[in-house]
Amino acid sequence: MKIIKDFFIKYMALIISVIALVSLFAPQSALWISTSWINYLLMVVMFGMGLTLKPESFVLVFKCPKDILCGVFAQYTIMPLLAFGLSRLFGLDAALTAGVILVGTCPGGTASNVITYFAKGDIALSVSITSVNTLLAPILTPLVTYFLLNTTIEVNMTNMLAAIINVILVPIVLGFILNRFFNKITQKLVDLLPVLSVVAICMIIATVVAHNAEKIYTCGFVVLSVVVLHNLLGYLCGFTFGKILKMKPAKIKAFSIEIGMQNSGLATSLAGTAFPSLAMATVPGAIFSVWHNISGAILAEIYRHWDDDYYCEKQK
Repeated sequence: MKIIKDFFIKYMALIISVIALVSLFAPQSALWISTSWINYLLMVVMFGMGLTLKPESFVLVFKCPKDILCGVFAQYTIMPLLAFGLSRLFGLDAALTAGVILVGTCPGGTASNVITYFAKGDIALSVSITSVNTLLAPILTPLVTYFLLNTTIEVNMTNMLAAIINVILVPIVLGFILNRFFNKITQKLVDLLPVLSVVAICMIIATVVAHNAEKIYTCGFVVLSVVVLHNLLGYLCGFTFGKILKMKPAKIKAFSIEIGMQNSGLATSLAGTAFPSLAMATVPGAIFSVWHNISGAILAEIYRHWDDDYYCEKQK
């Protein structure tokens, strides 16, 4: 099983890219995967992450609330401003601008937690920032969107809170409890978890791409460029911010990934309900959903080789 695990981790970016391309050019190959499965697939991934967490991980996080507060500040300033700036720079029309800005004003998603896990980053910090940002999203997402677009969107607070509890917190807590009381059993699953996570992510991407293939075809190179730059600049800004705050490598990884990756599924959903007359507003979120998983997988591979010991040696 270890050989299979190492293969999936090493070639995660390639596997995800192939799945995305096949789903785009042959959508019928993945249409059998219902969009209603996405939350359940995410729950499987989050449960696996919960199995890797220990009590001391969260104790350390809540001893340093400054890191979480910085994550909230960065999330709702860096990505929204990048979205606004790139939309203006590339001269996007109203619909695409609305879609890009919604991606920027949404909180980070569970994908960031998974990629942080693969990158050997601070998972507890990543999950904490994601959770706090998602809890604040019903207030801050409409507020920041209104500030940038001068229009309002409606966010269902009850549904969003239910989503974070069901999809993120419950699976992680269950995994955490099992690992705490049945550690000998859960340790036997360690080599299986990365494989299940990659398979789940691939199924999510296949679903998103296949069900949005026609919209993606029509978006053109310009929107793809905006999405790619938005994501990569988010990683870079998060990394730089972490360096300025003199965080340890594990935290910088989590911070960089958390800022660069967004809950683009939520952005796509909001675009469809908030701007029903702007059909193309859903496209940036759909493309971001695919791209940030590919870029995240590549970044995770790079970050995996950067650990605390290596960092300390470099500082001598």
